[in-house]
Amino acid sequence: MDGRFVILLTIAFAAGIVTAVSPCVFPVLPILFAGGGTGSRRRPYAIIAGLVASFATFTLIATWLLRALHLPQDFLRNLSIALLFVVAASLIIPRFGVWLERPLAALSRRAPGNDLGGGFLLGASLGLVFVPCGGPVIAAVSANAARASFGAGTVAVTVAYALGAAIPMLAVAALGQRATSRIRANAPALRTALGVVMAAAALALVFNLDQKLQTWFPDYTHALQGLERTSVARKELATLQHRGPSPFKATAAASGLPDYGQAPDFAGITSWLHSKPLTMSRLRGKVVLVDFWTYSCINCLRTLPHLEAWDARYRKAGLVIVGVHTPEFAFEHVVSNVREASRKLGVRYPVAIDDDYKTWDAYQNDAWPAEYLIDKRGHVREINKGEGRYDETERSIQTLLGEPSNAQLASVRDRTPQHLTTPESYLGWLRLDRYVGSPLRADQYWDYTFPRQIPLNDLAYAGQWRVQRERIQAGRGARLRLHFLAQNVYLVLSGRGKIDVLVGDRHVKTVSVSGLSRLYTLLSYPGLSEGALELRFTPGISAYAFTFG
Repeated sequence: MDGRFVILLTIAFAAGIVTAVSPCVFPVLPILFAGGGTGSRRRPYAIIAGLVASFATFTLIATWLLRALHLPQDFLRNLSIALLFVVAASLIIPRFGVWLERPLAALSRRAPGNDLGGGFLLGASLGLVFVPCGGPVIAAVSANAARASFGAGTVAVTVAYALGAAIPMLAVAALGQRATSRIRANAPALRTALGVVMAAAALALVFNLDQKLQTWFPDYTHALQGLERTSVARKELATLQHRGPSPFKATAAASGLPDYGQAPDFAGITSWLHSKPLTMSRLRGKVVLVDFWTYSCINCLRTLPHLEAWDARYRKAGLVIVGVHTPEFAFEHVVSNVREASRKLGVRYPVAIDDDYKTWDAYQNDAWPAEYLIDKRGHVREINKGEGRYDETERSIQTLLGEPSNAQLASVRDRTPQHLTTPESYLGWLRLDRYVGSPLRADQYWDYTFPRQIPLNDLAYAGQWRVQRERIQAGRGARLRLHFLAQNVYLVLSGRGKIDVLVGDRHVKTVSVSGLSRLYTLLSYPGLSEGALELRFTPGISAYAFTFG
């Protein structure tokens, strides 16, 4: 085994330990304690075995499984909470407990009533509840899982992380077993009391009280979590997600357009909108424009009018545009959201749902939007990433279709910004940049304060925020400030509530957030402007990324 990979496994193991002693695990501690205290000395080990098995398994396959079964994204969490209520009932009602453990007795090869099967079931439920507690290591694993990339390295890192998390939890379960073993005089009453504790903890999960609980404790693990963000960790996590060399190598061609070779086929498409499933072989003889996009990306939205105009003008001449929707944020994985957004945006050409990034990876793509123009033989002839160059792309389309060289272009205004603006600014901890102010506390609610000054293009948080992997979620008194340079300011939002928009001390407007998670326009000026933007959020709203025009 490569020495660097051993380092990564060690980091993953340590990251699991840190996660299991952080506030995010507090909601499951009463369940671990109560579960460990209601059975034999081996029951804590059965609980932890179930937890490790479910955590590792469902971290890797949950996304694929839920999509395959057409179940909502929160189904496994809801199922695990239901199982916790079942286990709690088994403690409160002894006969129900014996009946429950009977089919699980095979897990321990012992007679019913030995409690190991029930312990494994309890641990499996906790593994599902515990899945959201993570950091960069588990984020890398999740990214590979989203692509169904279940290599041995990904599995090994996941297991190492789960085993690290299991150690502190085993200590809690064993503590529960030891503490209750000393007060067995009234065992039935003790069993009932622990069942009530477990049911109360499960009820707290139902009402999301676990999130509020986390805000009551300081972030005492912040320094330890830096281990996952060291240069060594970042390098090895990048290696874990290694991608091969580009499939495109340009060669000269008679038409003047370079020939990049055969276009990859559509891979791993989970659904098609506005079309039956397409393949490159079925499209042979057509000029094809493959556009990688996502419906909340402002750069993609500014490209859409050009694509729609080309579709209307050249479809009968043999042009087929295929929008490959590869999601950037979690809410963009929901097909109904993409369908509704496509309808509102007027997209009528075929849209391929690439939730698993397989077509994205086949093209070795790395940007939204990105266009790949393909000739009638199925060869890629032009690659354009980002906005702009629309006239050049349309001339290339005309060339491949055999249109006259002096053919008129579609009349669509190019809205690509021609001036320097504040760069796109992500708000979740994974890609947060140009942030100033209070130190970040990942994945938990925390109180932030503004700094005295915010430099140009920088931003800061104040009030209570939960800074997650790809978004921030507003708590009490949540505010955000941004020193911007732009003509237009946009923000991707989800949830339900209102945002007050201020520039300097002047209230500009109030934005109502509801319905489809999407891009909202916050500011729009006649020309380039610089200002201090402040947003004041009602609790529960989530913000993902700023874009500018």
